[in-house]
Amino acid sequence: MIELLFATNNAHKVAEVQAAVGDRFRIIPLKEAGIQIDIPEPHLTLEENALEKSMTIFNLTGKSCFSEDTGLEVEVLGGEPGVKSARYAGENRSDSENIQKLLHNLGGQPNRAARFRTIVSLLLDGKPYSFEGICNGTIRQAPAGTQGFGYDPVFQPAGSAKTFAEMTIEEKGQYSHRKMAISKLVAFLQQVNLSLPNDKYKI
Repeated sequence: MIELLFATNNAHKVAEVQAAVGDRFRIIPLKEAGIQIDIPEPHLTLEENALEKSMTIFNLTGKSCFSEDTGLEVEVLGGEPGVKSARYAGENRSDSENIQKLLHNLGGQPNRAARFRTIVSLLLDGKPYSFEGICNGTIRQAPAGTQGFGYDPVFQPAGSAKTFAEMTIEEKGQYSHRKMAISKLVAFLQQVNLSLPNDKYKI
């Protein structure tokens, strides 16, 4: 089985990505690879932050790897929280605090259109590649569901009556922005028909 080094220690993201790739690949998070590092996200775009993460790990290990950055973009808030989604309520934030701030800022606004956007950054032999996934939907008036993470309790994808937090991981995969981006990554890796190096974490 081909192993992919994923520049994250977010267990929720690892689980979603592993579900997206199935048994074709095994996802190796940083902790399992013995890498203890907190990678900063200093940039103004998802693309730049995703590349920052993959470049950091590639420069540290010399191994091909991938990363992702995801933002919730709400139409009437001018795309907020966007690149600041994980820190919307401040650096010492929680998911519930971020959601509370989002709902407060939306108030009774009737237009609750939003989208999740994921950028996956692949560093393959030092060369960068980028893959995007988008899921359109709306923001609920109040949280619903206990699954998932982040803004999942208030995001209802188009075509569903459930929030992400009311879905199983398999159900979420039918709509998931992250799965869309990862599927593009997997298709690319299969297309290039890689000659695999003899190191532990290879793609």
